[in-house]
Amino acid sequence: MPTSAPVTPKKFLTNQGENTLSKRLETILPKTQDFACLVGYFFISGFFQLYPALEPVKNIRILIGLKNEQVVYGLLQIANDGSEESVPSTLEIRKTLGGMLLSELIQSQDSLAIEIGIRKFIEWIRSGKLEVKLYREQNIHAKIYIMTPEQPTLNVCHGYVITGSSNLSHSGLQGNLEFNVLLNEPEDHDYALHRFNELWANAVDVKDIHETIINVVEKESPFAFFTPYQLYLKFLADYFRDYLGDRSRLNIENLPQNFKKLQYQEDAVFTAQQMLKSYGGVFISDVVGLGKTFMSALLALQLDGRCLVIAPPSLLDENSPGSWTRVFRDFCIPGHKCISIGKLDEALKQGVGFYKYVFIDESHRFKGDLTQRYELLTRICQNKGVILVSATPYNNTLDDIYSQLKLFQPPRNSTLPGLRNLEAFFDSLRKRIKGLHRLDDAEKYVAAVEQNAQEFRNSVLKYIMVRRTRREIEQFYGEDLKKQKMGFPQVNDPVPLLYQLNATESAIFSSTLQRITSADFHYARYQPLNPLYYTAAIEDRVVQGQRNLATFMKILLVKRLESSFYAFQQTLSRFIKSHELVLHAFDDGFVYTSKKHSRKVLEFLEEGDDDAIDDLIQQEKAEKFSAVNFTPFFRQHVASDLAILRDIQQLWTGIQRDPKWLEFKRELTTQANFKNSKLIIFSEFADTARYLAECIKAEVEAKTLHFSSASSPEQRLAVIANFDANSSEERDDYRILVTTDVLAEGVNLHRSATVINYDIPWNPSRMMQRVGRVNRVGTKFKTIFTYNFFPTDEGNDQIALTEAAKSKIHAFITLLGNDARLLTGDEEITSHNLFDRINSRQAAEGDPAEPKSELKYLRQILDVKEQQPELFQRILALPRKARSSRIVAPASCRCALENGQDVRTSLPAVITYFRQGRLDKFFRADGSNIYAEELDFFTTAEILETTANESRQDIPPEQFYPLLDKNKNSFLSATTPGVDTLSSGIVAGGSHEANILKRLRAKEFRNSNALKPEDRKFAAEIDKIIAEGRVGKATIRKVKEALDQTADPVEMIAILRKDIASYYLLGATSKLDPNAPPAPREVILSSYLLGAN
Repeated sequence: MPTSAPVTPKKFLTNQGENTLSKRLETILPKTQDFACLVGYFFISGFFQLYPALEPVKNIRILIGLKNEQVVYGLLQIANDGSEESVPSTLEIRKTLGGMLLSELIQSQDSLAIEIGIRKFIEWIRSGKLEVKLYREQNIHAKIYIMTPEQPTLNVCHGYVITGSSNLSHSGLQGNLEFNVLLNEPEDHDYALHRFNELWANAVDVKDIHETIINVVEKESPFAFFTPYQLYLKFLADYFRDYLGDRSRLNIENLPQNFKKLQYQEDAVFTAQQMLKSYGGVFISDVVGLGKTFMSALLALQLDGRCLVIAPPSLLDENSPGSWTRVFRDFCIPGHKCISIGKLDEALKQGVGFYKYVFIDESHRFKGDLTQRYELLTRICQNKGVILVSATPYNNTLDDIYSQLKLFQPPRNSTLPGLRNLEAFFDSLRKRIKGLHRLDDAEKYVAAVEQNAQEFRNSVLKYIMVRRTRREIEQFYGEDLKKQKMGFPQVNDPVPLLYQLNATESAIFSSTLQRITSADFHYARYQPLNPLYYTAAIEDRVVQGQRNLATFMKILLVKRLESSFYAFQQTLSRFIKSHELVLHAFDDGFVYTSKKHSRKVLEFLEEGDDDAIDDLIQQEKAEKFSAVNFTPFFRQHVASDLAILRDIQQLWTGIQRDPKWLEFKRELTTQANFKNSKLIIFSEFADTARYLAECIKAEVEAKTLHFSSASSPEQRLAVIANFDANSSEERDDYRILVTTDVLAEGVNLHRSATVINYDIPWNPSRMMQRVGRVNRVGTKFKTIFTYNFFPTDEGNDQIALTEAAKSKIHAFITLLGNDARLLTGDEEITSHNLFDRINSRQAAEGDPAEPKSELKYLRQILDVKEQQPELFQRILALPRKARSSRIVAPASCRCALENGQDVRTSLPAVITYFRQGRLDKFFRADGSNIYAEELDFFTTAEILETTANESRQDIPPEQFYPLLDKNKNSFLSATTPGVDTLSSGIVAGGSHEANILKRLRAKEFRNSNALKPEDRKFAAEIDKIIAEGRVGKATIRKVKEALDQTADPVEMIAILRKDIASYYLLGATSKLDPNAPPAPREVILSSYLLGAN
């Protein structure tokens, strides 16, 4: 029977409890003169555990002798035969040793004690107290520690020897379970010391090893003394790591004749390609006029063909030099196809599986995810790379871009860094502004919107959007443009043109505006299925759609009132006739309306196509409902609305002239800029455009061309030949073009330099699109002119006229209340600033007033790469955890926004750049706050930016490490799974998706004997894509309604196969495994900030 071991061993050291090798060494070493150890491997970063006990020791020798790939000696290739050719040279040993030592120091824990230990190690090497050698003749597996006192006495033995399994590392000293034995017999000590001395004599030269260690620690490791400028360049090189590749590998040969290679376009293509590769999609969103179609063609050249282009029909005209059809043909894009935005269903029927990439022009038209067209696009984009092209992807309403983002990023299993759950992220942004009234809480509301926008840019857009302004292009690519003899014109501030209403006209105008926005006008004819009127059951989405339609019709009347008297009177007549027909039908026992109207209206709303909505309503494509299902309120409200419309019509019989046209006629015939040059005149409405063109042609200029969505192909050819400077057939049949917004996107009209907005461009984004038709790169004009019409009252004083115009705009906004957002396209504009906003250069040009541009910083590091290649390579070699320090002014050390307020930080402080996978984050800690604060890129860059002349300041380790720990803790908290935005597959309870998943996960379904193995596998795949949010809302609703009609598992499978499988399963494999372990967290660099004395 085995005997039990003693509870407390006398000579064995096992690292259990207090019985550790480190404890025993700490007891013996203070009485030791010479300490020699032979170990298999040795971590310099673990030296801190022993150095206090080694302080009294006079001589320390460390001999490393075991091959191990993870330690200093381990990477030395020792020849088995010992031949001279195969034994590594001293140079090879130093190089390998240096690499392994650097790796160890980078991976070491961030600790004051470790740094002190490392610096003590270097100090003792320099003084000669410590020597390190490597034994390279053969592998040595022994571990032995020999301690010799200065002179043995009665109280001090001859010497000690510890041998066993422990290496000189944290694990060996106390971390691992080890077996070591302590020997104190003189013969044991003398024998061990004798053998050690023999091995020591044959080890690698001490000087070479010592120089390598000192050089790595002091010049290459995180403990080296890097300058602030070196650290700043490393910050830029790491942040822009994906965009510093070799641009010469771009396929930009064999381009169309006369096509000019512009550096800013090539850089955009390189960046877009990296984003597309990393995240499956990209927005190409440079401001108008920079050549996004050409950039897209260049990007398509980098892909392997098989590109599907989806664009508005007006941008697919092969006769137009800038159309997608023409450009992709001229660039010889292999295997491409162009289809109209209105023929998505046909494309799906013909099959889209061949295509690998989808280019979507004017992608902002898909900002809503409830339309049938969006549903079709979702199906087309499954498992494809998606390139979204738009100068205006969103207007301060982040949901606009969310819908587009979902075309290539699963909402609940996103691959964006740190945002696994996009749905939860957008919910958090919505909550920030929930409960804030746009008008009553204007200041807080705007602050919350701006905070959302900043967070959205930092968390989403930076990874998937290429967007530059003209100012950026001019600033950072100006030299290249000069070489190409190209440039941008100067965009002047828009000029307001005021047309004066006489007293009668002004009174009728104001009275009309009040009546059509009054609560007494119910717009009942456009929402008959509102529960106030319709008594039978109806879907909520249908009701909401009709409510939206009623609101839109109010906006339509308001906008047409301002557009032109002619357009308003035409609309008024149509409204009256329509209401009369509704009342007549009701009296015959029926109500005609369409559930589908609201859905189609939403699509036209997204396009801003008011005339299409008007046509749809006039066509009366409707279903028949029995009048018995309607309350008396419906007829009463339609009748009262009709009475108001007739009253308004009666008012307008007093209008004898058109003051707006009369003023415009005067301007056209007297102003020098209008008399001889080509003019582009925009109106939102076909009625106004047609009327205006007829007036101009009859009374001012016979060479006037009118264009709208109803125009013929021949008229489009005339537009191109007369107004597109790129046309191969340049003609001068027309001097003036009057058009609707059908020409406000994607076409060139830059044989003109003048844009006139005949009606108020309520949405400044729309005006920017219009001006962008003439504001093109390479135009021959030096200056772009913009004019905007506004109504005012009679008078002679210009200031009074302007104030009256502002007052009328104020009336529009105020009377519409919350519905004003539909007038301004969701822009955050108040009644008091709309006039100034519309007439600002920023509105015409589309550039931010004072943009913060990452391009500035990217160009800095690219310039270093191109002009100082040796410095660039040194920067790339800087280690992770590199650090430096600099003196900053407290005012420049501004913290991130906290609840909308700037927070000042005290000094000293530490900024740390962290990374996890592709996620970059920046934190700053100081002594005055418990937690570190997260910074954005721009704030960090502004603090770190410096020049090569600035010297490094000393970094006190005892102050540095506590602040670094604060930053690390905050980064850990920000990247810990469990936060909604970091978790995948969380489906909101009560949703249609949750309902379907509940059915699929129910025991009755999963355990059904009627299901085959392939059915179960199929159901699991469907479960996954629904949980990730890949299936469109319309399809989800349809499937849920079908599943509600059956409990049969086989029928359920059939429904899923019919409605989901054919479109979505190809995209079922996510690029990100939700069960995969997170990437390691890394410290990239830190900067210690000091205040000036």
